[in-house]
Amino acid sequence: MSAKRRRASSTNDSSSSKQTKRTKFTLEHAVAPSVSKSGVVLVTGAGDVGQLGLGSDILEKSRFTLVNLEHDIVDVYAGGMHTVCLTREGKVLTFGCNDEGALGRVTSDKEDSEFTAGEVELPDEVIQISAGDSHTAALLKDGRVFTWGTFRDSHGNMGLTPKGNEKFPYEIFHDQVVVKIASGADHLVCLTAKGEIYTCGCAEQGQLGRTTERGSGRTARSGAGVDQLGKLLYPAPISLKPSLRLHFDDVWAGTYATFAKVAGQNNIYVFGLNNYYQIGLKTSQPQFLPKLSKDFSKYKWKFISGGQHHTLALDENGVTYAIGRKEYGRLGLGAESDDAAELTAIPTLKDKKIVSVCCGSATSFSVTETGDLYGWGMGTVGQLGTGEEEDCFVPTLIKSKQLIDRQVFKVSSGGQHTVILAATANNNKGDTT
Repeated sequence: MSAKRRRASSTNDSSSSKQTKRTKFTLEHAVAPSVSKSGVVLVTGAGDVGQLGLGSDILEKSRFTLVNLEHDIVDVYAGGMHTVCLTREGKVLTFGCNDEGALGRVTSDKEDSEFTAGEVELPDEVIQISAGDSHTAALLKDGRVFTWGTFRDSHGNMGLTPKGNEKFPYEIFHDQVVVKIASGADHLVCLTAKGEIYTCGCAEQGQLGRTTERGSGRTARSGAGVDQLGKLLYPAPISLKPSLRLHFDDVWAGTYATFAKVAGQNNIYVFGLNNYYQIGLKTSQPQFLPKLSKDFSKYKWKFISGGQHHTLALDENGVTYAIGRKEYGRLGLGAESDDAAELTAIPTLKDKKIVSVCCGSATSFSVTETGDLYGWGMGTVGQLGTGEEEDCFVPTLIKSKQLIDRQVFKVSSGGQHTVILAATANNNKGDTT
């Protein structure tokens, strides 16, 4: 009888543990959006809670309208029912719904102050902003991240921390230098200088990438002494096999999903809601742990933006791709198109050099290198800015008196409103026509 072969012990083999140890890694270049160009802010859509920043008398617009601000603005972000602006000086301005603290400032001392822009007090210069349904985040130039507002799940308000909502900027963790942030509806993603990804917030659709389905809810049973709500709300690294030794150099968030690019590669790892194949996996089940998307990994991406049930992606050649649900025309593939289970280039944009794309909940936008804005998808409250309240099934050039002689260079779409940045030679300061 031959001798039994002994199985190597994984606990005693020191060489094995060395092989799976993550190597030291530092991102050489920041991947945060460019804030080198400033412009004026224009808005369209629903403004019933102040998210248009046009005052309490204007509750809806169907074409883009200028917001009078005293600052040069370098970035804008539309949350669910609020808007965030970043000034050239690195200050943050907010307006819109403040019921759960998403504005990060006091609005009770003056009537209707949430309907106009106000500054958020932060300890240093801000270089990036993001926002979800009821939260806002700011990345400071020294790598610190401050957030305010709240996250929500199927049970309602989760709080921003286990203590509850945070109505003023709160530093979420102190031991990491962050180079980029991204917000979904109810989760926040942070990319660190070490190439690691930290997430916090709601995990019910898998968007945190670090819990099993059973452990994704706030009522899940955890080990003795484990604060389950704190486990979700405090930032922690996504769950990766140590043997992969992965580092990342870019990250994007969809409404209920996350996309992470492997450093120095085209590989994209995804996790979150996939009921319409919007994160590029072949199963319609939610993905709770990071998984390589072969479809997304075929291309070199400049930007990825995810809505509720669809995703837009812009490759390095300026080609725009869509994937996911067709309803309301959000894919831009025509009224007779089916849901897209694979990334599909949008035919009507193929001859245009696109430099930026954006998804709202059920809207889509692209910006050309010449500053033209195209929109498609749901238009029920004027959030496309076409002047009508009809859905658009193909990319439609957005025309407006306010856009004459202005070139759009950034766009962000929220629940029912859209905000853009546009510039001329002098930014048309003081122009209110």
